[in-house]
Amino acid sequence: MQDIINNLPKLAKDKHNENKKFFTKLKKKAPKNLDYIMQDLHDEEFTRTDCLACANCCKTTGPLFTDKDVDRIARYFKMKTQQFISQFLRVDEDNDYVLQTVPCTFLGADNYCSIYDVRPKACREFPHTDRKKFQQISNLTLKNVAVCPAAFNIVEEMKKRIK
Repeated sequence: MQDIINNLPKLAKDKHNENKKFFTKLKKKAPKNLDYIMQDLHDEEFTRTDCLACANCCKTTGPLFTDKDVDRIARYFKMKTQQFISQFLRVDEDNDYVLQTVPCTFLGADNYCSIYDVRPKACREFPHTDRKKFQQISNLTLKNVAVCPAAFNIVEEMKKRIK
């Protein structure tokens, strides 16, 4: 798995222009059944991909924390919201709450998340390959293929199925 993760940024960069063209076409004319295709691709890929063997998303990127996420996780820690924010989060250039440090503070050495049951929405939905109206998040997907081997594989298979 580590070899795949190490090679992923280069693979994603090599495929970037091809993927960008594909997504541009997809935005202009998406197949009517795109959501179903994406759900199938997502489900198929995650029968083969074990996130616990990878956790590259948690090691290299940080999620956005919504206000609901912050409140829920603070309650989980029995902390005041502001205390949780000052201990773990910062405000980024887009005025969003993000982690102060990467890798994720809540990631264990065994790749398990210590707040899995209350994790942020962005973590629950990552890599967003089973979202409705998938074509609307192509910029996010272009970034995610460089981080997530499953997202990379899904996009490659998607290009084969959708001509």
